[in-house]
Amino acid sequence: MTEPGLPQPMPVATLPPHLEGLNAEQLAAVTAPDGPLLVLAGAGTGKTRVLTTRLAHMLLEGRARPGEVLAVTFTNKAAREMNERVEQLLRRPVQGMWLGTFHSIGARILRRHAERVGLESGFTILDTDDQLRLLKQLIEAADLDVKKWPPRILGGIIQRWKDRGWAPDHVPTAEYGEFALGRSVALYKAYQARLRTLNACDFGDLLLHNLTLFKEHADVLEEYQRRFKAVLVDEYQDTNVAQYLWLRLLAQVRKNVTCVGDDDQSIYSWRGAEVGNILRFEQDFPGAAVVRLERNYRSTGHILGCASRLITHNESRHGKTLWTDDVAGEPVRVAGLWDDEEEARFVGEELEALQRAGEPLRGAAVLVRAGFQTRSFEERFIAIGLPYRVVGGPRFYERAEIRDAIAYLRVIAQPDDDLALERIVNVPRRGLGDSTLAHLRAYARARDCSLHAAVRELVETDELKPKPRRALSDLVATFERWRGLMETAPARELCETVLEESGYVAMWQADKSPDAPGRLDNLKELVHAVGEFESLSGFLEHVSLVMENVTDPTSDMATIMTLHGAKGLEFDTVFLGGWEEGVFPNQRALDEGGRAALEEERRLAYVGITRSRRRCFVLFAANRRLYQGWVSSLPSRFVDELPAEHCEFLHRDGFAANRLRSPGLPPRRDGDPLARFNAARSRKGPIVEAVAEIVPDADGGFDIGMRIFHDKFGYGRIEAVDGDKLDIAFDKAGRKKVIASFVQAVP
Repeated sequence: MTEPGLPQPMPVATLPPHLEGLNAEQLAAVTAPDGPLLVLAGAGTGKTRVLTTRLAHMLLEGRARPGEVLAVTFTNKAAREMNERVEQLLRRPVQGMWLGTFHSIGARILRRHAERVGLESGFTILDTDDQLRLLKQLIEAADLDVKKWPPRILGGIIQRWKDRGWAPDHVPTAEYGEFALGRSVALYKAYQARLRTLNACDFGDLLLHNLTLFKEHADVLEEYQRRFKAVLVDEYQDTNVAQYLWLRLLAQVRKNVTCVGDDDQSIYSWRGAEVGNILRFEQDFPGAAVVRLERNYRSTGHILGCASRLITHNESRHGKTLWTDDVAGEPVRVAGLWDDEEEARFVGEELEALQRAGEPLRGAAVLVRAGFQTRSFEERFIAIGLPYRVVGGPRFYERAEIRDAIAYLRVIAQPDDDLALERIVNVPRRGLGDSTLAHLRAYARARDCSLHAAVRELVETDELKPKPRRALSDLVATFERWRGLMETAPARELCETVLEESGYVAMWQADKSPDAPGRLDNLKELVHAVGEFESLSGFLEHVSLVMENVTDPTSDMATIMTLHGAKGLEFDTVFLGGWEEGVFPNQRALDEGGRAALEEERRLAYVGITRSRRRCFVLFAANRRLYQGWVSSLPSRFVDELPAEHCEFLHRDGFAANRLRSPGLPPRRDGDPLARFNAARSRKGPIVEAVAEIVPDADGGFDIGMRIFHDKFGYGRIEAVDGDKLDIAFDKAGRKKVIASFVQAVP
């Protein structure tokens, strides 16, 4: 749809070759006159084609020369592809365009004016390892414990500040936090000073120093404002604050800026992306033209109908409705299953049916909210011999934290497993330096014994320094105690004990990096996996077989990946697993981010559905085995938001009743969510109405002092109400903030 004020597209008969094949909205965006233009490009609507064609059109019309164009992308690959497409449209090489990522263009500008920010033009850009080494030196120089205040966490804090455009002197006091006893800003300042001494910067500096240049040196800003007659930006919804400020400064004079993006696909706030940047474009550039690309060339009508209806429940969006000239296709299939094992079995059966129908596995994907969910699918696919690959990360048993945990279990089962012992002997850190480990290895080689035997002998001597000797002696004694438990305790209980007593779980709980919660979830899933075996040895044998099951990377394989990793991809068939409250939308995200986080979770659901070309399955389980045991789950509120006219709701009672039930699974009962779900559906028909019976009302009219019940935290009393966020004093879990839709009032 085209906003009023834009010129009518030229008649098709008069179109030059580079404009042929564009639909009316695409053509309006490409041929729009100079000035601020926002192109709201829905999933699968051809945004890349529009952006590259508009750039080529400007050059062909003489509105700008190549050296007067700034085109910004988020990846080097996207920049290369854009350059190639422009050259194809112009049918000649193009030299001199400022086309690249934010960081590459920022570096180019900075090298020309490095002395203005205290650097020389040949400055070094530090990689992550060098950055962490420097931060470690600064933490130690401040007489702080690097074990308690890890450099990696400080690096993450500094990067977030740089993403916000904050130099050390501009970090708000409220952001200081508790890291390094409140000295994080002082460390940031020391870090920046040290970088200047080294004539170096990190990636965050490439834009931060640009902002300093533009704000403190008017002549530099004016030079680039005059130079760039046209500014074009891809994936504008993913820009962070620093990128937004940088772009706004460059474009504020000519205001000839084209931003292409989709507010409904803004899913990277955890990386610093600000959906507000695209939402306030018309405020930043008054009189901006807006073109909505809504014609989808990827998915069928039912899939688009589901996605479009779902996303309308978000309030913070520009608004658009995807449509297609293609057939309605197959409805989105929604299946309520008994547990996560049945969920994996269901997907396996559907994939095998597609294979029998002659469809390649490479056209199918399983998309999940969190990494820990991949294990049940991996285990099932291995069991039935179905080839698969995990994209965007290692397979479950190949993840670093899982390998660490399994290494502990291997040493318990086989003390002479040197590879396993070396992996975890100083994880978490026990004060064992490289010299101590080298001494252990040399002693083991000289005595022709295992590393474990060498440790046992050396701790009885004075050859090691007191601190590492005590640490190793304690470790040996702990392993002996765990080995005794192996004979008496269930494998699951042993695994839990090892993870807790080793300090490995505590290590990740103390880690404030963005990936730490996911690693903890993976460890919980590992405990679940161990609990499925009668003995530790049985589990370890299973893992060995799984690790040996390596599929030929050139073969036809199904894909397993997270929803975040799937953005920009498309598949014929998509399975969306784990649509349960607390899993998706993610409970941790809701607790921390409230309404804004809920809307981002819904955008993530929208992204998942729109990855589908022909078929889409939405799956939820009534029971999921998590760290604390079996948990009964409610269907995600997103299931309730799917339109019945575009869905087929699968009734799987027979399948669920006849399966072999997992050990410890709670018995079926009338009050079970799946039983209530199916009973309500048989009475009322549409699943949407059935789910509504068991999903709490988000506007439940909660008052201070009211007693409530939360599935995770138990009973409590409301202490404060802030919109849809409740501050609750739980009887056992303490005081927590939760979303109103997750609690029920009780007498």
